[in-house]
Amino acid sequence: MGFLDSFDLTKTLNRDEEARRLKAGQERLLYLRLLAGGIYDASGILGPPFCVVFEGWDASGKGGAIKRVVEPLDPRHVRVVSIAAPSVDEKRHHFLTRFWPQLPGWGGMAVLDRSWYGRVLVERVEGFATEEQWRRAYEEIKSFERMITDEGMVLIKFWMHISHDEQLRRFSAREAEPVKRWKITGEDWRNREKRPEYELAVTEMLERTDTSFAPWIVVEANDKRHARVKVVEQVVESLERGLSRAGIEVGETPRSP
Repeated sequence: MGFLDSFDLTKTLNRDEEARRLKAGQERLLYLRLLAGGIYDASGILGPPFCVVFEGWDASGKGGAIKRVVEPLDPRHVRVVSIAAPSVDEKRHHFLTRFWPQLPGWGGMAVLDRSWYGRVLVERVEGFATEEQWRRAYEEIKSFERMITDEGMVLIKFWMHISHDEQLRRFSAREAEPVKRWKITGEDWRNREKRPEYELAVTEMLERTDTSFAPWIVVEANDKRHARVKVVEQVVESLERGLSRAGIEVGETPRSP
C-alpha cells in the first residue's frame, strides 16, 4: 500500500454537522482575522502574516474549501491568489522569485490556489523542469519556508486528496453541467492518465517537505463536507497558535448581544 493509500477517504459528515461546525469555525476565524489585523479593538497591534497554501488533485475541492475560508472575512482583509504557469519573463528568474510579491506582510492574510510546489509536481512530471532542477527544489523550498516562518509567518499547507474513482465522477459531472464545463479541460484528462507518476511525485513532496515549521495537512476530500470543515478548523487552529506565539492574547470568540 502506498503512502497516499493510508488516508481514510471514507470519512463523511452529514449536512447538519457540517453546518454547525462551519458556522462555529467561520465565526472564530472572523474574530481571529480582525485580531490579527489589529482592527478588532483598534489596538493597531499587528499579528503575524498568515499564508494558506492549497495543493491537491484536479477537482479535489480546492475552490470550495477556499470559499469557506474567505466567506466570513471582509474581502479587504484577505487576498486570494490563483497561481498559473509562469510567464515567459518569470521563467528568466529563479522559480521562487514570482511568489515573493504574493506573500502577506504583518497583519495580512493570503490564500494561494497552487504554489511553488508546482516545481516538484507538474513541472517534474511534465518535464518543464530538468531532473536536476526539481531534485534541487526540495531543499530550496524548505529553506524558503524556513526563512519566511522564522520571520514570523504562519504557513499552513493543505493537500486535498481524493481517489482516482472520485476524480472521474467529478470530471464527468463537470462535463455534463454547462455552467461548470469550463472547469474541465483536455489537460485535466491528460494529467489524470499520468496518475501513477503524479502519485509518486506527491508522495515524495509530502515526505520531503513536511517540516516542524511548515507541516503538510492532508485533507481527506472524497466527501466535500468533511473536507471543508477540516480545512476551516485547521486554519483556525493554526492562526490561534500563530497569534499566541506572537504574544497576542486570543481569548474567547465574542458573542453578539
